[in-house]
Amino acid sequence: MAVQPDTAHALVDAIFLFGRTLRTTLANSTGDPLPNALTGVLFVLWRMGECRPTELAAELCMSQSALSRQLGELVERGMVDRHRDPDDRRAHRVSVSETGQKALREIRDRRASRLHELLGGWDQAQAESALDALAHLNHTLSVHEPPGRNCL
Repeated sequence: MAVQPDTAHALVDAIFLFGRTLRTTLANSTGDPLPNALTGVLFVLWRMGECRPTELAAELCMSQSALSRQLGELVERGMVDRHRDPDDRRAHRVSVSETGQKALREIRDRRASRLHELLGGWDQAQAESALDALAHLNHTLSVHEPPGRNCL
């Protein structure tokens, strides 16, 4: 049986609320060394690997000028390395530095520890079920991404 429209609406609401809850519970209360926006840029860059800022901006669905400011701050903090693109000397490439990788590990470890604490009443099967559902939802949504990532 196909998903009913009311269920799709409820899922949209639940996903929105889950995002807000996740940000306020894990990201804002853990004492992370970076603001959430910079942590997000650093995490996506780490997942992508070395790339041009234009590629990273497309992946993040954000303007190049907004990303440029955030990358500048990450470079100043020593968390991102920027160097000339060997294929096009007019352009540059960015990657997560050793300092940035260390910061990401600390942030991820702190957040995982906090989540572990919060899930104290859950058993392993419940946690694995949630992980499977999130992975399945993420896969389904990413498979149906429009070409060119038409960001809103």
